[in-house]
Amino acid sequence: MKPATSPPKPELWRCDVGSGSVAVLDIPGSLERHRTFDIDASLLVRVPQPLDGAWHALTVELDGKQKWSRRIASNSPGQTDGLDYHCRIELARGRALRIRAVAAVGGPAVQHLAVEAREELPDS
Repeated sequence: MKPATSPPKPELWRCDVGSGSVAVLDIPGSLERHRTFDIDASLLVRVPQPLDGAWHALTVELDGKQKWSRRIASNSPGQTDGLDYHCRIELARGRALRIRAVAAVGGPAVQHLAVEAREELPDS
């Protein structure tokens, strides 16, 4: 008789570079199963006062290909502003994934940059 196996626990991968401008997250392939991940990239900047044309930008790449990019005028002088990106990606059995988030600023200072991948398990 084959022993019962426990259901897999959802994977959580995170890269937090604080005030850095590049976050890279490598998710290794799994030979055991197909996986679905919710990907989030988050940029928080400290906005100067006065604004003087301040801007901030976030670019997200998946496996070396640009998936998303935005550059916006910064708001909230003397406070914080930010950009967030979310997507869902399916990884076939054995497929790895590299996520790269790049922050750029014109005036503000990067306060926080992070990338997170949360596995979504199918309902049993």
